Amino acid sequence: MTAFLKLLFRNRLAAMGAVVLAFIVVLALLTPILPLTDPNITNTADRFARPLTEGYLLGADHLGRDQLSRLMWGTRTSLAVGAVAAFLAAFFGSAIGIVSGYFGGRTDNILMRGIDMLMAFPYILLALAIVAALGTGLINALIAVAAVNIPFFARNIRGITVGLAHREFVDAARLSGKGHVRIILSEILPNVLPVIVIAMSTTVGWMILETAGLSFLGLGSQPPDSDLGSMLGQARAAFTTNPHTSIIPGVMIFLIVMSVNLLGDGVRDALDPRLRSGALSRPLPVTTVFKNRAIPAARPEAPLLDIQELETQFHVGNRVYQAVGKVSLSVKPGECLGIIGESGSGKSVTALSVTGLVASPPGVITGGAVRLEGKDLLSAGYETLRRTRGNRIAYIFQDPLSTLHPLYTVGDQLAEAIRVHDSRVSRTQARARALELMTQVRIPNPESRLSNYPHEMSGGMRQRVGIAMALANAPDIIIADEPTTALDVTVQAQILSLLSDLRRERGLAIVFITHDFGVVAQLCDRVAVMYAGRIVEEGPTRAVLDAPAHPYTRRLIACVPELGGGRRELAAIPGLPPMVDDLPPGCHFAPRCHKAAPECKVGYIPLEGPAPRAVRCIHPEEKLA
Repeated sequence: MTAFLKLLFRNRLAAMGAVVLAFIVVLALLTPILPLTDPNITNTADRFARPLTEGYLLGADHLGRDQLSRLMWGTRTSLAVGAVAAFLAAFFGSAIGIVSGYFGGRTDNILMRGIDMLMAFPYILLALAIVAALGTGLINALIAVAAVNIPFFARNIRGITVGLAHREFVDAARLSGKGHVRIILSEILPNVLPVIVIAMSTTVGWMILETAGLSFLGLGSQPPDSDLGSMLGQARAAFTTNPHTSIIPGVMIFLIVMSVNLLGDGVRDALDPRLRSGALSRPLPVTTVFKNRAIPAARPEAPLLDIQELETQFHVGNRVYQAVGKVSLSVKPGECLGIIGESGSGKSVTALSVTGLVASPPGVITGGAVRLEGKDLLSAGYETLRRTRGNRIAYIFQDPLSTLHPLYTVGDQLAEAIRVHDSRVSRTQARARALELMTQVRIPNPESRLSNYPHEMSGGMRQRVGIAMALANAPDIIIADEPTTALDVTVQAQILSLLSDLRRERGLAIVFITHDFGVVAQLCDRVAVMYAGRIVEEGPTRAVLDAPAHPYTRRLIACVPELGGGRRELAAIPGLPPMVDDLPPGCHFAPRCHKAAPECKVGYIPLEGPAPRAVRCIHPEEKLA
């Protein structure tokens, strides 16, 4: 509950709505014990008394009744009617939606056609018809408002239930012998309950407004009782001469409906688990960088790309996830650097931090520097980074189907990538350049492929389009984030060969992120091994693969099968990588390491060794020459 309230009050508008609504509800609940006059006592001598008149804090109406007392009792009635109507609509509508979606077939057809018939009528006219059939009165107005909102709940819940009815956990419950009622109550209902709560929280305000509308027309609350709508209806004749009699209940309706709607939006977001990770927050165009971060001095001979002591964290509530911890890497023109490690070791976050692409919130760069030809990108403004992205530093992502826009052809997307960096290029020139790029990355029949949508191409072809888009503006550096992981072996070999050829022809520097030591051996000049956000070993590829110094590197290589090398045991690394919000002291790999000693579990262990080799280990497997 505490976590829910924290998420709710992160939305300032929702928090304001909650405070206003809570104040109104408390006043409504205390109305019977407050020292108020009887709201039905008339005093024609004081009719239309102005606010702040003696004995009438908010004035009097056309019969001399105390406006404050009538407002409090009317608010109490309107809130009760709105809440009950929302509950009834949610109960019956959700029941219809769950039964219809779960059973399907004829049951679904009959129930949904009935709902369609209700939805065929304008809801306010249907409510008027129901009240006309049942007779005037507040209870009948409540029934009418609840009835016209049943289709809203039924349609929404039915759609969600259809998606759940054939899920594996429902099939497992059915096979275990549970009946339909038990499955609905134990498997379906818990999964749709948050949606029901969200829908109720956002419809209470509508129902209060609809009930007030019926009362305004004289079809709801009847004298001597009153709600906010009937107060407005009785005061409308005197609006021009005594506007306070209309403004006071109108303001109360406005406050209730607005606060309920704002609170409903907050409840909707707080119940969504994505909010905890910041996924629902609109990310900033650039990763947040701490202004008071420690910035290391630039190296005398600056490489093309120089990452120094980079630290990137994710701040989620009170928890801090140290995704990247003091990572230092460098790349020279024409060089290929491989970054390898288990999933969650910080490889992709390191790559995204280079041009400020880590989503903020919750991502924050708290230390270090990223220099491109000696200029710190972390200190640069948004426009500088925008020109750098795709122009000097380009990315190839793992899944091109999720990075390419599904509604535009690949030709249009390639042309856009060109024109966004050079507005002087015409559409015709951009399309010709796109054709040239697709030919360069060896896409067969490039003229016809320009008009293809991403879903019309194979995984290998889409990845070639991603490479073409990365090459569109002749970048100096390409960061390839596991671009071959989802591809079959044949296509993977073609992509690696293509990248190797492009590197030789264009002098590109490549940062290649992968899990595969075979890919590293084939493509990379140097390799850096990451674990739990840190570089644990780096050096020339052949030297690291032939004589791994860090126990983690050796265990990773031992997990790689060798074809034709005879029988040998593929020993898995025991345990699991640590949680980056609770990293162990000393060497982060020590809890899984067979050579761990007490001194490995205290203090900071630096990355040391004679260039170009370096290892972060007190007891390495091999002594670096």
